[in-house]
This record gives sequence, structure tokens and C-alpha cells, in this order.
Amino acid sequence: MRRNKNSGFSLVELLIGIAVVGILSAVAANMYSQNVIESNRTEARSALQQAAATLEKCRSLYGAYSDQAPCNYQDFSSESGLYDITIGNLTDSTFTLTAAPGAGSRQVGDDECTSLTLTNTGVKGGTPDPNECW
Repeated sequence: MRRNKNSGFSLVELLIGIAVVGILSAVAANMYSQNVIESNRTEARSALQQAAATLEKCRSLYGAYSDQAPCNYQDFSSESGLYDITIGNLTDSTFTLTAAPGAGSRQVGDDECTSLTLTNTGVKGGTPDPNECW
């Protein structure tokens, strides 16, 4: 009985396998990081909606959104600090909330949605494309 001595992988087969695994890993890592950035936008949307609810509660209690009412508007932020929430156009009857990536956060690299906005009338916006952000 004769045994075949060629029962393993050749060097070329091994290198091709390593190359394929490397290419698949690079593609998967890029897709994963993009999905993490997109999922973190949910935190910004949630923070904007919570801030809007706080402003609406203040208006229902004191009749105005403005800072003349005894409401605490300094505590608006996203849960993990990825986004900074600011209030613009604050009057007795209007407000515009903006969520922008915090300095140094991993969301700064989000080119598809650099900021999200929400107004007192519920209009949702974003830069550069509102549909991508919301």
C-alpha cells in the first residue's frame, strides 16, 4: 500500500487563504464602524426629543419657552456625551434644538449627518441631508 505524502496545504494555497481573510476583515471592520456611527445617531435623536419634552412641559407650566420661565435648560446633553445639545431661537413661543457631535467624540467623523435639529413644531432637520439624520 502506498501513502500519498501531499496531504497538506501548499504555501500558495495558504497565502491565498490569508489574503481572502484579510480582505474580508477589512471590509467588515469598515462596515462595523459605519454602523456604530449610524446607531449613535439614535442617542442624538433621543436627547433632542427629551429636551423638547422638557421645553413643552415648561411651556405648559409657565406659558412660555423662554428663559424667563424658571426652567432649567442647562442640563440638555446626550446620555454618553457623544452629542452637545444647544437651544437656538428661544422665544416665548418658539425654539430650535440642535445636536452636534461633541468635541473629540467618535461622532465627529460622521460625514453623513454633522448635526440634527428639532423645532417646537416638530420639524426635524439635519445637515447635510435631513432624511439621512432622522
